[in-house]
Amino acid sequence: MPTPMSRVLRALDRFHAARPWDHNAHYHRWLLRRLPERFDRALDVGSGSGDLARILAARAMSVEGIDSDPAMVARARTLTAPALPVHFTVRDAAAGLPEGPFDVITCVAALHHLPFSETLARFRDRLAPGGTLVVVGVARARTLGDHALGAAAIPTNVVMALLRNGGRRATRPTSMTAPTLPPAMSFAEIVRGAQEVLPGARSRRRLFWRYTLVWHQE
Repeated sequence: MPTPMSRVLRALDRFHAARPWDHNAHYHRWLLRRLPERFDRALDVGSGSGDLARILAARAMSVEGIDSDPAMVARARTLTAPALPVHFTVRDAAAGLPEGPFDVITCVAALHHLPFSETLARFRDRLAPGGTLVVVGVARARTLGDHALGAAAIPTNVVMALLRNGGRRATRPTSMTAPTLPPAMSFAEIVRGAQEVLPGARSRRRLFWRYTLVWHQE
C-alpha cells in the first residue's frame, strides 16, 4: 500500500515533469565560486549538453568536455559557438580520462554513473599542482538525516519550479534529457571513500538531493 510520503513524491514527480528546472545548473554559480578567476585547462566530466563547459570557457584558456552519450555530445557541439575554446568528445570516463594536467576538473551528476574510487583516483592524477576538483553528486538516501533533508527540499523545490517557469508549464531543458541512473552509495559511504583517495576533501549534503565535494591538489 502506498505510504503518505510515496504519494507526496509521486505528486512532486508529476508537478516537476510539468514544470521542470535543472537542479544541477542551480549549483553552477556555487561551483564557480570555488574556482580561480582565471586558469589554463579545464575538464568537465559528464558534460551533457555543455552548459557548464561553456560557462567555464569564460575563465579558461581551453575546456574539454567528455560524455559517454553521443547524442548529448552532438547536442553540446551544436549549442556551442565556434569561437569558444571548448572541445567535446564522446568518451567513457570509466575507461580513462584525457591526458592532463588540468587546473580544474568538474563533474556534475555523473560520478554515480562511474566506479567511485577509481574515478576519483583518475581525477587526482589528472589535476595539476594547485588544481581544484569540484563534484556535485547524487547520493542514496539511507539515514534519517538524508530523508529529513530530502523532505525539507520538497516545498523549496516547488517554489523554485514556479519561479523559474513563471508558474506555467514548460518543456524539459536539453540539459535534463541525458540518461540517468539512481545512485547506489549513501552520503556517508561517499565521504569515507573520498577521504581514502582524496585526503582532506570537503563534502557536504545539499538541498535538492545533491551533495558537493571539493578537493585541492597540493
